[in-house]
Amino acid sequence: MNNWNYWKQWLKAAGVRAVKTFFQTFASLLTVGAVIVEIDWVYILSVSTVAMVASMATSLAGLPEIKVEEPAEEDPEGDEE
Repeated sequence: MNNWNYWKQWLKAAGVRAVKTFFQTFASLLTVGAVIVEIDWVYILSVSTVAMVASMATSLAGLPEIKVEEPAEEDPEGDEE
């Protein structure tokens, strides 16, 4: 799990999740029917950014789409098939 290929895959997958989380949170905070000048853009952007950071943090626990390559077990009898 300490190889560079794993971390590249993890960063890409976690980044995609984080960006999706950002925009889902952003969209959910927009009030339907609100006038564009009445929206508190700083609040919406800050909450969305916090959600994105939280998504990256929870991705540290593991991502199911990342396949961890297990080292191949050696055959104790030395037979190769």
